[in-house]
Formats: sequence, structure tokens, C-alpha cells
Amino acid sequence: MWFLFGISNVLYYLIYHIIKYRRKIVRKNLTRSFPEKSSEEIIKIEKEFYSYFTDLMVEIVKMSSISKAEVRKRVKVKNFELAEAYFERGESALACTGHYCNWELGMMGAGLSFSAKSNVIYKPINNKIFEKWFNALRTKFGNVFVPMRQTLREVIATKNETTLFCFASDQSPTAQDTQHVINFMHQPTSVLVGLEKIAKQTNRPIFYFDVKRVKRGYYEVECIPMCINPKETEEYEITSLFFEHLTKTIQRDAAYWLWSHNRWKANL
Repeated sequence: MWFLFGISNVLYYLIYHIIKYRRKIVRKNLTRSFPEKSSEEIIKIEKEFYSYFTDLMVEIVKMSSISKAEVRKRVKVKNFELAEAYFERGESALACTGHYCNWELGMMGAGLSFSAKSNVIYKPINNKIFEKWFNALRTKFGNVFVPMRQTLREVIATKNETTLFCFASDQSPTAQDTQHVINFMHQPTSVLVGLEKIAKQTNRPIFYFDVKRVKRGYYEVECIPMCINPKETEEYEITSLFFEHLTKTIQRDAAYWLWSHNRWKANL
């Protein structure tokens, strides 16, 4: 990893200063999300984001050859026994997180920590060669990756198994799939409601995976009970709970969220 992080240092200079990859999008996203911050503070977060973004790139490359022992060393799951208690009773659960820190490595570490079968919901990408490589990397230790539109089908197919379905719920829905808009990071934001729908249909408890970067290449995933009885919630309450948790995570260390994604392109 020391060698890869050396490459990351070079990539940071190239991507941020020379190529200027998506700098306008990142600057726009940060400025609108933190209206209380000065331009100097925004640029500081921006540089920290790009420095981490290149670390993330080389960490994902490393994941193609990483061992289980190395994953367990680099990803510590805190309070995992709160979810594991359900699995020991043969009950299933749901989890949610955002595109924060190395979510790929975090999901790999979580999958190794729980006895339940881990099913991660993902949004397929257009480049099929890249997607095939990515899915081989993601599933190497037993995690199952389920295309977003097949979630309910997979939940039904595995109803007699003990499972953990994990949702990255900060992705953007398409215009035709938009069902709900919230205020997130000071901006009107179209959000996915798939987690809430599955939770209410199954009444499975939901845990929020709060990811922290401990140091370069090392992470902690805290398992936080978010909603234990989904059927008792009001409409869109679960969705709001997730974004409340994610907002706190981002505000704690802003540089580690995926600011290069054009999350609010509809707001231009």
C-alpha cells in the first residue's frame, strides 16, 4: 500500500492541478452544500477531497488482490453484535450507507463480519467490461450484488434464508423514477425510496453503517440501529432518517463523500 499511496500522491497532482477533473462540479456541490463556509474553507475541503479521491482509486485497485486477513485488519466493524443478534435467531435485517469513504472496502469488511448472507444493492453501469471487473472484485469473499431493479425479486427468493440487504441510498433516481424530494445539504434533492419500501414490506430492522476513516487505508464501520420497527413509521420517515444520519456523517468529515458525482444536476 505504501507504493500505491505514492502513486496516489502523483495522481492527485495530475487530476487536481493539471486535468482538473470535474472541479467545477465539486466546487459547485461544496459551495451549495456549505453556504456558511468561506471560499478558502471550500477550497481546503476540495483539495482534501481530491487527495482522498486518488487514495480511493488505488485502494480499489488493491482490492482485486487483497486477502481476507488484510480486509479484517483494515476494516473494523464496531457494534456488529447488534445486528448479529438478529442473525443468530435466524432473522434477517437491512442496512444502509452512503458513498462515503471507501464504501466498497467497507461493504467487503461488513460481509466478512456477519454470519448472514450479505446482498448489496447496486446500480449497474453502462460499461459492461468495467462492470464485470468490478463485480468480480466485489463478490470475491461471498457478497452477492443485486441490480437495483431486481431487489424485491431477490428479497422474495431469499425469504427463507438469513440475509442482510445493504443499500447505498444516496444515489440519484432517474426523472421517471422520482417519487420523493427532500432538503439534503441545503438543496432540494430527488431520492430513492427503495429501502423504505422493502423495509415496510418485510418489517426487517434497519442499521445505518457509519464509516470513518481512521488513517490512510484503515476504516471503522459502526453499526447503528436506525429503525427497528419499519411498519410503525410514517410515510418517508425512514428515508428522512437515512439522510439525517448521512448529513451528520458528511458534516463530521466533509472531504470523504463523493463530491465529484453531479448529484444535483437537476438544480442547475
